[in-house]
Amino acid sequence: MLRLVVQSAKIDPPLAPLPRPCMSIDFRDVKKRTRVVEGNDPVWNETLIWHLWNRPLENDSFLQVTLQDTGSQKEESFIGLATVLLKPLWKQPSKVLFVKDLTLLNHSMKPTDCTVTLQVAHMSHRDIEKTGAEDLLGITAREAARQKLLVPGSTAHRALSSKPQHFQVRVKVFEARQLMGNNIKPVVKVSIAGQQHQTRIKMGNNPFFNEIFFQNFHEVPAKFFDETILIQVVNSSVMRYKAEIGRFQTDIGFIYHSPGHTLLRKWLGLCQPNNPGSGVTGYLKVTICALGVGDQALIDQKQLYGADDTDIQIFKSAVVPINMAYLQFFIYCAEDLHLKNQQSVNPQLEVELIGEKLRTHMQTQTDNPIWNQILTFQIQLPCLSSYIKFRVLDCHRKDCSDEIGTASLSLNQISSTGEEIEGAYSGFLPCFGPSFLTLHGGKKAPFRIQEEGAKHQNRQKYGLCVIFLSCTMMPNFEDLIHFEVSIGHYGNKMDLNYKPLVSSTQYSPVIYDGNIYHYVPWYNIKPVVAVTSNWEDVSFRMNCLNLLHFTRDRLKANLDTLKSTRNPKDPALLCQWEKLLRELVEDCKRPLPCMTDQPKATNLDRKRWQLRSLLLQELAQKAKQAMPRDMVATAEDWLYRLNAVLPEPQMGLPDVMIWLVAKEQRVAYAQVPAHSVLFSRAGALHSGRLCGKIQTLLLQYPEGEGQKDVLPAHLRVCMWLGNVTDSKDLQLLCQGDMAVYAETYENQAKYKDQWGQQGLYRCPNFSDVMGNKTLPMTDFQPPLGWHWQDSWTVEPQRRLLLDTDINKSQVLEEVYENQGRDIRGAWGPAAIPNTDVNGQPTEARENVKCPQGWHFKKDWVVELNHAVDSKGWEYGVGIPPSGLPQVWSPVEKTYHSCRRRRWARVRFRNRGELSREQETVSFLHLGPAEGEEDGWEYDAFGSKFHLHPQPRSRFRRRCWRRRLVPDKDKGVAPVFLLEGSLAMDLKHRAGKEEESKPWPWGLDRQFRDPQRQDARPPNMPFIYCTFNKPHYYQLFCYIYQARNLVSNQILTFQGPFIRVVFLNHSQCTQTLRSSAGPTWAQTLIFQHLLLYENPQDTKESPPLVVLELWQRDSWGKESLWGRSMWPPVVWLDLQDRILPPMRWHPLMKELGKEEGEILASCELILQTEKLGEKQLPILSVPWKNGAYTLPKSIQPTIKRMAIEILAWGLRNMKKASSPQLLVEFGEESLRTEPIRDFQTNPNFPESESVLVLIVLMPTEAAYALPLVVKVVDNWAFGQQTVTGQANIDFLQPYFCDPWAQDYVHPKLPRLSGKKHQDFLGYLSRKFWFKSSKAEDEYEHEVDWWSKLFWATDEHKSLKYKYKDYHTLKVYDCELEAVPAFQGLQDFCQTFKLYQEQPKLDSPVVGEFKGLFRVYPFPENPDAPKPPLQFLAWPEREDFPQPCLVRVYVVRAINLQPQDYNGLCDPYVILKLGKTELGSRDMYQPNTLDPIFGTMFELTCNIPLEKDLEIQLYDFDLFSPDDKIGTTVIDLENRLLSGFGAHCGLSKSYCQSGPFRWRDQMPPSYLLERYAKRKGLPPPLFSPEEDAVFYNGKKFKLQSFEPKTPTVHGLGPKKERLALHLLHTQGLVPEHVETRTLYSDSQPGIDQGKVQMWVDIFPKKLGPPGPPVNINPRKPKRYELRCVIWKTANVDLVDDNLSREKTSDIYIKGWLYGLEKDMQKTDIHYHSLTGEANFNWRFIFTMDYLAAERVCVQSQKDYIWSLDATSMKFPARLIIQVWDNDIFSPDDFLGVLELDLSDMPLPARHAQQCSIRMMDADPKWPYFLQYKHFSLFKKKTVTGWWPCQVLDGGKWRLSGKVKMSLEILSEKEALIKPAGRGQSEPNQYPTLHPPLRPYTSFMWLRSPAQHFCSVFWKRYRFKLIAFMVISILALLLFNFIYSAPHYLAMSWIKPQLQLYPPIKIFNIITSLNTSNASSSILPTQDPNLKPTIDHEWKLHPGPTNHLSNIFPELPAPED
Repeated sequence: MLRLVVQSAKIDPPLAPLPRPCMSIDFRDVKKRTRVVEGNDPVWNETLIWHLWNRPLENDSFLQVTLQDTGSQKEESFIGLATVLLKPLWKQPSKVLFVKDLTLLNHSMKPTDCTVTLQVAHMSHRDIEKTGAEDLLGITAREAARQKLLVPGSTAHRALSSKPQHFQVRVKVFEARQLMGNNIKPVVKVSIAGQQHQTRIKMGNNPFFNEIFFQNFHEVPAKFFDETILIQVVNSSVMRYKAEIGRFQTDIGFIYHSPGHTLLRKWLGLCQPNNPGSGVTGYLKVTICALGVGDQALIDQKQLYGADDTDIQIFKSAVVPINMAYLQFFIYCAEDLHLKNQQSVNPQLEVELIGEKLRTHMQTQTDNPIWNQILTFQIQLPCLSSYIKFRVLDCHRKDCSDEIGTASLSLNQISSTGEEIEGAYSGFLPCFGPSFLTLHGGKKAPFRIQEEGAKHQNRQKYGLCVIFLSCTMMPNFEDLIHFEVSIGHYGNKMDLNYKPLVSSTQYSPVIYDGNIYHYVPWYNIKPVVAVTSNWEDVSFRMNCLNLLHFTRDRLKANLDTLKSTRNPKDPALLCQWEKLLRELVEDCKRPLPCMTDQPKATNLDRKRWQLRSLLLQELAQKAKQAMPRDMVATAEDWLYRLNAVLPEPQMGLPDVMIWLVAKEQRVAYAQVPAHSVLFSRAGALHSGRLCGKIQTLLLQYPEGEGQKDVLPAHLRVCMWLGNVTDSKDLQLLCQGDMAVYAETYENQAKYKDQWGQQGLYRCPNFSDVMGNKTLPMTDFQPPLGWHWQDSWTVEPQRRLLLDTDINKSQVLEEVYENQGRDIRGAWGPAAIPNTDVNGQPTEARENVKCPQGWHFKKDWVVELNHAVDSKGWEYGVGIPPSGLPQVWSPVEKTYHSCRRRRWARVRFRNRGELSREQETVSFLHLGPAEGEEDGWEYDAFGSKFHLHPQPRSRFRRRCWRRRLVPDKDKGVAPVFLLEGSLAMDLKHRAGKEEESKPWPWGLDRQFRDPQRQDARPPNMPFIYCTFNKPHYYQLFCYIYQARNLVSNQILTFQGPFIRVVFLNHSQCTQTLRSSAGPTWAQTLIFQHLLLYENPQDTKESPPLVVLELWQRDSWGKESLWGRSMWPPVVWLDLQDRILPPMRWHPLMKELGKEEGEILASCELILQTEKLGEKQLPILSVPWKNGAYTLPKSIQPTIKRMAIEILAWGLRNMKKASSPQLLVEFGEESLRTEPIRDFQTNPNFPESESVLVLIVLMPTEAAYALPLVVKVVDNWAFGQQTVTGQANIDFLQPYFCDPWAQDYVHPKLPRLSGKKHQDFLGYLSRKFWFKSSKAEDEYEHEVDWWSKLFWATDEHKSLKYKYKDYHTLKVYDCELEAVPAFQGLQDFCQTFKLYQEQPKLDSPVVGEFKGLFRVYPFPENPDAPKPPLQFLAWPEREDFPQPCLVRVYVVRAINLQPQDYNGLCDPYVILKLGKTELGSRDMYQPNTLDPIFGTMFELTCNIPLEKDLEIQLYDFDLFSPDDKIGTTVIDLENRLLSGFGAHCGLSKSYCQSGPFRWRDQMPPSYLLERYAKRKGLPPPLFSPEEDAVFYNGKKFKLQSFEPKTPTVHGLGPKKERLALHLLHTQGLVPEHVETRTLYSDSQPGIDQGKVQMWVDIFPKKLGPPGPPVNINPRKPKRYELRCVIWKTANVDLVDDNLSREKTSDIYIKGWLYGLEKDMQKTDIHYHSLTGEANFNWRFIFTMDYLAAERVCVQSQKDYIWSLDATSMKFPARLIIQVWDNDIFSPDDFLGVLELDLSDMPLPARHAQQCSIRMMDADPKWPYFLQYKHFSLFKKKTVTGWWPCQVLDGGKWRLSGKVKMSLEILSEKEALIKPAGRGQSEPNQYPTLHPPLRPYTSFMWLRSPAQHFCSVFWKRYRFKLIAFMVISILALLLFNFIYSAPHYLAMSWIKPQLQLYPPIKIFNIITSLNTSNASSSILPTQDPNLKPTIDHEWKLHPGPTNHLSNIFPELPAPED
């Protein structure tokens, strides 16, 4: 990362008044600012950080420093700027760059006297660890990590939706470098989520691909992020099993959560997972991005190939941190793996990491497998994955497709990179366990797997107790319901392997609450469940977790309060901030339980404890130093960091599940984390925050079930979970008595008018409430630790006997009278004369009595209001077996066999003294009445039971109950002893193991038999908690208004009203008329609310208040829009009461989406005995118009304000005829006159263009209403319809001071000039642009594309000394998105108009162009009125304005592929109004990055034709063309904008040349118009035209141009000076904008970019300048001549007959990408030294683009391809050295790759040539490094280059080649022709055949020499020894032979006669002897060794005279 310390600055001359300077620093387009200080010598000492994001510093990196005065009221707040080059840091990264007193430059780039002082350092992670406390810059690492969050798209993950969304993945492969292998043909295979793509096959070790692959998804985000991306580089020329060179793998989630969702131009290190020791096998440069809806792809302005890419730093930097590591999983065992069929399974565990899967062995027929295996993954660090996935599979089948359960581990939670903490914290590697993981599998209960875990040791018994307090807001359940609680498998009734527990409540009905919901009538008797379970002891871990949760929850609660305070002037804001800081410091200083001394703690526990402790210390320090600035952002950052360390992966306890069960089916559930209700002995803070406290649970349906927008239930419970040894004094609530009952029902039937058990048939004698068989009363046994208190008693369960209509005010009763035809055809009573609508029998209507408390107003009447005849009959044909018709008809036919009619009447409830709830409570508390002493319940039709017998009752039952009481104290809460069934004596199993899973009481067969459908767990008791004292409350809800937050959805609430739901009570506000911001200002009062728990418990955990926003349409249909819920403020004593302030609460729609807000507050007040005497509300609330209004103290303050509206016009209203504007604010409204000629001029008339609306507006912004703009269309006969509307929710940006002195009225641009100016302009333009033909035809050395490359400047573009005079700006976004230009809506804004009920396909119906100003209006009518902020303009007559539009489409980037080959054939279509330009014949074939270089010129009438639509299509030969994408430009905004967006300002004013001025007016006229628009006097130029007086200041040309420019074609001084001034005004410069293309097929997904710009010229201003020529550059043809002279030191790979190493050497050569033009030399046979002579010429032709440094080639991919594909690749020469073999494949000896634009200088001699010349990462000092050059500049070069070969995984020198390289243009090549090889024309230079020794059949021509060399090489030591011995023997023989004669002669001494010698000369013999001796001289000398390469070095004569024989052949050098 890059660290910058901004120390100080000096402003000279000093400014007065004192400035408030701020310094902004720009690095790589990321701008950061210091804080604002005051004074002329500011001191900041502030540290700023830029993360390099794996993109190292480059030699041209720089910082741009700008000093500004933020306190200046003028537009010109600029003080100075400077550039800090970072090249010293690039060379020496460890140094700190001190920049003292850096001089700042002014606008004209002249030095000023202002200076700044900075320090810059480049820090790596290693540097952070080293520096620690002695950090040079005084900043720690965590501050850097915190600033990471400021980078867009870095780590702030957005909430995942569970709905499928559109996504797109792009992988662009640029090139590879240093791939391992010899003579390879690499291809890149890209697999995106299993979808395969691959590049073209290339050749060489450094291939260039430049291919992009797209993959589109419509997937759930979580599943999308789990998909993997696999990139493999494969050698296509070898067998598949050994073809892989290397791979890189990551998951999409890693890419999506990277900065900008992109890895941009990253070098990936390739490795082979199966060969860990191979290390990095190459590098691949790619860009990978994953985009969702609304995400923008990053713009890559760099060229495809440039010299910067060969920067050595890229390869060995931290970009490729290939640290291979091993991740080991110790898999021990799993527990309780069941499938639904309850059969044993064959489990196998599968572990998946980044697409790689490993599996354990399969265990057979077991639910509790023990694996004891180690699975090892090889990964690279940091790991490029997010999750480790575990799947347990059932392998009954061969494919193991049955999934038992899944689990996942987040790598972020089991490891740390160290970035979470500041300072020298380095993090830790992944570690986990031993611990359990919980498996999840759909609706099945959670299972558990032990992963890296210990065995069953250290198990402890836990108890879970749950009290159910209320269940409300339920839909209508017709059947009885109950709740089941489980933790793991414990308590799960469906799992018969576990002992039964009291895990379910008793059955209850669901009754109507009087409004729209239902509730369970528990009232004072609350059901309780108690579940025991056995788990490992993780209390030490949970204590730490709960302590952190307490800290996080307090911080979040304080932050939410801070956020809800919208008014920044609220005095409570600062108090809340101080409270947040105080509590955060207090919480962070509380130490976490130490893990280092904990014996049960794992390694991960200790590491995370250290991480969490350090974070808490750091947050405490930060909170102490925090200032009240950016409070919300700062607190959110702290909360984010706390949340990052909060998750606990080693959660030993599974979540508590609460299931709502109806019809024996699990309907809905709630999931409670176990730690949140876990009790701890360490204290309340270490316990779960909800342990023993009341909480509200929102049940939810299982995925894919249930009704939309319907909550299953609101459940209030109190839960406790803990070790049973801690439960001795368990008391969950302050009130309530626990009672345990055994319960059974006795059943009887009426048989022959006698009640008994004879007529029960299949019904058991004793059953539960649902009729399931239970034991008789005599067979019940109390459980261990309990005994019976008394005998069995009959107690009717009145809760089950409640009338479900008890809360209804009226009930409709109906009876159908049925008749059938007899044999004669007459109608008579049917077999079942009275039925309900479904044909079930009911009582006759005359027998239906009115229940008590009800009355009838009318008797039974026949229903005639539907399809029946005049008497109410409907007819049908009975169909067996039911005999009921399927269809009823109102017309009688002869074939009809039955008919029926409906009788109906309404019964009404009597008005009694008691409320409905009191009636319900009184019924539940009633004792047995007369006739009810036996407690029998009698059935009626519809299986409804009553206490009184009905005439047709055939069945009765009664409930027997017996109370259980605990034995003496056993140290455990008695409820946790209720284990097992009451059906046996539990003493028999006292000695059995507690965890025994088989049923020991002999019922296992009955209950585990899968064939039995009635298998039920044994009888269990029920636990109740009885509350005897009720408490009454009153609830006051203050509701003010609601508003919409989503602008593109329903803007108007149709008939809105609020329904407030509190427990089983609900009320509604008044229904308002349709409004965008409905304001009720109403109080809803709930009286006599009944709560049974202790008031103190209610105060701590009150029930939630639910506010629902409903809409009612004109037909009376109601629909829910959103729901908000929060706890009310509870007051137990009115003396302490403070009126709660109103806050904005979010309105949530489905899936938790926030789409609205409601301003409200609620308070719950305890109704004491004194207050209870009153029947009226406790508080006095105003009453008005039939409703309670808001108290005055809470009502907003109203102030008189003026809303001034600039109504400019309406656009794109296709069906409008005569529209007018209607503006509404609250109850006030204002409308314009209709636009009569809308089709010819859609602007409002001048008299209606400025409107003023006087309104009463709340002073606080929190209460502000939206401003509604509606368009009303007027039709014939006075008909008016609202055709569109827009809401302006926040008016704060439009507030202004109407009396401001420096206010400038928005003005229109003047689009027509005076005649003399036009005439002068015409003459001047004629003078400027009518240059001589010779000049126009002059071929300039630069063009427009040069400007584009200078702007991107990402590579070393062409040098041009006047480059600074001709620059343009390339924006990586739309021009409207540039912040400095205010969306080009400075004159008027564009508001999209929507339908009141918008459709999904086309919600936008038009646009309104206008602007608003809001300011105070005096209350006193006599006070002066403020001036209008908008004026009428005479320039309105200029509209509609005919204009000439020039659209320059430069190129497109990363288009979405449309063809099967992954490419497309794009072409451009322009639409403007009815005009359409572009031709499909001008398509660019087979490309995703087309270069169009096209200018379109068209005329239009603005604003009638204002939307310019640029469409890109894909050309298809047969099928219709596919639309790639579209972008739309509002030309009117550009024309009206004051930023001069209609034509960008050129950098210089040229009258000739390629960069001529193209605007209609010269700069001086533009400056005059700009001054007039800003309300300034026109500029005054001096007579010499080198100075101007403008805006009260004098400007000289010399200050902008210190030296007189020598640029050819510059205009006069006056124009240049005016242009310099214009550039200082913030106008739009000459530019290229990058616009994103979108398609309807994938809404919101980037379909690619198009780079372009638009010029607009109003015709009234005269003709424009000449258009810019942006035709694409055409490549220039070059010819490369390569002469291969010789080689040296080439590897020898063959053995000859004499076992000598030889090679038959030849050379191959080709240009990269042009492999078809491969050329080779002849063969140099039998080289013994590695030297070979060739004198051979290669000639290659290529088309080269010098600006981009790439070659261009077009060729067809296949024979049948329609068009050729244009490819770009680097100019790279590849030379290979080969050994020729006759019968086997040739041997590869070495390769040399030279980049012609950046190649190393050759060595002059072979001895100086080494492999170090080609080293990509030189480790030598700079002055020793080999220099590089471009052959295109040097033209020719000769010398030695090294060849290299891969040997044993390393590159080594394998030979040297001497070459001459020459590059010629096409023209030069024609002048100097030359032939290939040694063919004609053989010249420049002339190449002669090399002189080589003729080595063929050498052994035949000199057998003696060959024989001697063969024997000498093999037997030389033996031969030498033999010769020495022979010589010694000869000497000895000679001595022996000569000795006697010598002795005799010396002893005897005879006399000798001497004669003179005779000389004889034999001429012939002497000559022959001399010749023969010379010829055999080489073979006679035994010491002469044969030369290795048989060159003619022994004959220097011919070699010395080569120049005489071949004068043009240069002599070979050494």
